[in-house]
Amino acid sequence: SIASADMDLNQLEAFLTAQTKKQGGITSDQAAVIAKFWKNHRIKIHKSLINQSRWDNVLKNMNWRVDLKSQSRHIDQINTPVAIVEMELGKNGQ
Repeated sequence: SIASADMDLNQLEAFLTAQTKKQGGITSDQAAVIAKFWKNHRIKIHKSLINQSRWDNVLKNMNWRVDLKSQSRHIDQINTPVAIVEMELGKNGQ
């Protein structure tokens, strides 16, 4: 729950204090180790969780335009808008 909540140091301290007071909880030494680990690795853990929660492909770029036909064999097709969309997909982090 520390990682999923992306706790800042104040939230972590309150959480760990509550865990040490709970019956069958953690010791203050364990709380100190967890706090030190979280302080040193919080950003890496957060980025890793974000990367794991994404799908394989991400949208890297998108271009679009609307074209109007100005000539056609059939009169009813003239001035009919046509949307053209180009999407570039890529793998996470690439």
